[in-house]
Amino acid sequence: MIIGHFNRDKSMEELLNELDIFSYLPVHREMGLWTLLEGFLLLANALAILNEDRFLTPRGWGLSDFSAGQTKSFKGQLIGLIYATQYLRFPLLLLNSVFIIVKLVSG
Repeated sequence: MIIGHFNRDKSMEELLNELDIFSYLPVHREMGLWTLLEGFLLLANALAILNEDRFLTPRGWGLSDFSAGQTKSFKGQLIGLIYATQYLRFPLLLLNSVFIIVKLVSG
């Protein structure tokens, strides 16, 4: 069908159905538990690769930059989370492998 040609026998709805413009739109999946876990895994990966010497210490986020009294603050809790993810790199590597294998198998 030529797009510029208007057929008076068909309604506008039928013409739009023939164009099928909605087939080009991306399909949105609902966010489930698996997608949420993937997001947390990506966040843990991002925190695990932060380099203390190049990134954290120049910004005042090094482990030696805060004292024991500051561990209850938000910044202290976040620094503790960063160092916990860096400490647990091997389990994170295994978890990444499991996610990759599941994604390969399930599609």
